[in-house]
Amino acid sequence: MTRTWRVDVKGHIPHAPCIVAFWHGEMLPIWFAMRKMRPVALVSASNDGRYLSQLLVDWGYDVVRGSSSKGGGEALDAMVEHARRGRIVMITPDGPRGPRHEFKPGAIVAAQRAQVPVVLMRAYAQRAKVFERSWDKFMLPQPMSHITVHASSGISIHADADREQVSVVIENVQKRLNELGSVVL
Repeated sequence: MTRTWRVDVKGHIPHAPCIVAFWHGEMLPIWFAMRKMRPVALVSASNDGRYLSQLLVDWGYDVVRGSSSKGGGEALDAMVEHARRGRIVMITPDGPRGPRHEFKPGAIVAAQRAQVPVVLMRAYAQRAKVFERSWDKFMLPQPMSHITVHASSGISIHADADREQVSVVIENVQKRLNELGSVVL
């Protein structure tokens, strides 16, 4: 099915070390669009995450398992280390359980500690099945769908930013991600 997707990127796919943040419900087309960069993906340590991990490994990803509710500290350390070593690290800041489109701090904290920028991404599929009853309104692009992926420029977080400044960054990044590409899902 994914082989028939046509992906158009607005902005630039990152090539340098960074943290890529995107909403959980839009993960599939964004992971598909980024697969050639051979990034590292943060995936929930849940049973559902096991299936997703296998898909991502098949697409060439390295996978870190963990979330804010299970193995979060170790996962954060691993993401920071991968980014410091020059890798692109991909995170859904509202996952794995929501609330939908609420930017949790992990991506920003990882970027700050690794001193790499955050790149925001959104996806819109011309034809997609949206699972309205799922917490994230998961989007599954249909075969032959045209997908537009929007990518922001890098956003840097100062190494010395305190907790209050990081909170302001998170608030601003959440707003910017929601407005990126004027995608309404």
